[in-house]
Amino acid sequence: MTLTTNDAKIVIGMVNRGDKHHDIAAWFGENQGRVADILEGKFGTSEAAPVDQLPPKGAPGIKGRRLRAFAEKALSALRDGRMEEAINHLEAGIERYDRHE
Repeated sequence: MTLTTNDAKIVIGMVNRGDKHHDIAAWFGENQGRVADILEGKFGTSEAAPVDQLPPKGAPGIKGRRLRAFAEKALSALRDGRMEEAINHLEAGIERYDRHE
């Protein structure tokens, strides 16, 4: 995956927020070398993205597994015609995903 200047700004914002470099790299599907390249200015910017444009803090793999579990519960509820329960599972999954962990 090729990182853009906008991605670099997000990386810098995440570093400034205190995110772990391996979590940042994983978010973008890259290795930690790209994070280092960005911090060395190799992507043409030293500007950080605003905090409200940053993804949630934490390892994306764990977050993805948790979100998948919520989605599986929602899908099961949908198959059984329990629409409101499905919506609740999805909303809870999104809320959990967006936590800064």
